[in-house]
Amino acid sequence: MRSVRKCSRTGCLEPAVATLTYAYSDSTAVVGPLATASEPHSYDLCEAHALGLTAPKGWEVVRHEGEFAAPEPSSDELTALAEAVREAGRSDRPTAPPPEQPEPSRTGEIRRGHLRVLPGRA
Repeated sequence: MRSVRKCSRTGCLEPAVATLTYAYSDSTAVVGPLATASEPHSYDLCEAHALGLTAPKGWEVVRHEGEFAAPEPSSDELTALAEAVREAGRSDRPTAPPPEQPEPSRTGEIRRGHLRVLPGRA
């Protein structure tokens, strides 16, 4: 199984070629070559997002000089499994539409999942 890390920007499905990290104490954003492993406090970026990154006022952006090389797909099964789990958990993936609600029956009964609402008796 082969896998390539994707850009961390919402809605971008391009392969990552750079890693963004922050040095908060220096007010610096660092865009460098793609890290060998995905880290929780860094962001993988595609080439367009790595080159177009801007920082807030007062911050400095330090970029890798030269071109960003596309990574080779990993054939490591454990890495591929981790990437598949990460991809499945992405919040920007389209979700399935909710199931249609059934029409009430003639007796007034409405089913919702495993629960039933029955008309009250006066």
